Amino acid sequence: MRHAKRDYYEILGVPRNASQEEIKRAFRRLARQYHPDVNKSPDAEEKFKEINEAYAVLSDPEKRARYDRFGHAGVDDVQIPQDWADLFQIFADLFGDLGGWERAGSRRPTRGRTLNVTLTLSFEEAAFGGTKEIHVERYEPCSTCHGTGLPPGARPQVCRTCGGRGVVRQAHHTWLGTLVQEVVCPTCRGQGVEVSGVCPACRGSGRELRQVALHIPIPPGVEDGTRLVIRGEGHVGERGGPRGDLAVHIRVRPHPYFHRQGDDVLMELKINVAQAALGAEVEVPTLEGTARLSIPPGTQPGQVLRIKGQGIPRPKGGRGDQLVIIQVEIPKRLSAEQRRLFEELARTLNTQVQPQTKGGLFERLREWLSG
Repeated sequence: MRHAKRDYYEILGVPRNASQEEIKRAFRRLARQYHPDVNKSPDAEEKFKEINEAYAVLSDPEKRARYDRFGHAGVDDVQIPQDWADLFQIFADLFGDLGGWERAGSRRPTRGRTLNVTLTLSFEEAAFGGTKEIHVERYEPCSTCHGTGLPPGARPQVCRTCGGRGVVRQAHHTWLGTLVQEVVCPTCRGQGVEVSGVCPACRGSGRELRQVALHIPIPPGVEDGTRLVIRGEGHVGERGGPRGDLAVHIRVRPHPYFHRQGDDVLMELKINVAQAALGAEVEVPTLEGTARLSIPPGTQPGQVLRIKGQGIPRPKGGRGDQLVIIQVEIPKRLSAEQRRLFEELARTLNTQVQPQTKGGLFERLREWLSG
């Protein structure tokens, strides 16, 4: 009597709304657990077949849809794939390389890795951009074999085993059936050519580490923490493979008195009591030198004055502003003449003390910046 089949979701231990990644993870875990060469339980082989059958259906969106709608009757014709890459990977995880099998193309040219560097800029360099020269160590084509990985003077011939493809088809007979996979050609090791030996300088990799100078384009207005990616300027690949990318991680040194807020530059400026009360014309530093700033009479502590167009350059043109936050410096020591003048001034001023209204300096500053 034929036993009723178990629910495929129950077999893999996943909910019916499980993602493909969740189904794949469950399959890998159970396949390792119940493989008959690892699990010696009497029912391990039957469970392993059951797990593979469930995965064959649930990993295929079309078959899974039929199963969800019609149950087992909708997928009775499903067979376990004969060249299942996931199954081979599990075998490799469990038993090593399955008698010397390698993944196809493992000796072919490979793309180089990304080269990561940190570039520290001054506040002005980050604001205006430009080009910076840096010196890094990266993989370059071998100077002996020029990136081929072959011995000097070698004359490679098309591989007689694989005909230059670098891979051959092999069949592996298991109790699941005959599994066929393309594997690296054992004669040329994936290179497609036959040659005796490898380059003695790079040992066949086709590359070597060298110090090189690179010129990094810095866009105007780049911020601290920015990651710039320059395509094709990373490590060269093995055996003539293309270069990877260059990832530049930007760090900006703090400035003694400038601070950045978006496209604007902020700075504090100390003036004396007389300048605040009477007004003045003063020189203030900017990113490009100095500029004249007019202090209006009656300027209050915390008041913000704006210098148009002296901020950070914008990518699409134009610049932000420079915001000057006024701080009024009260002298701690007075000469006799200064004290006499202040006492004379005090007699003419209102001396009534008034409490501060709600808000204060920082609220006024926020209102100014947001308005």
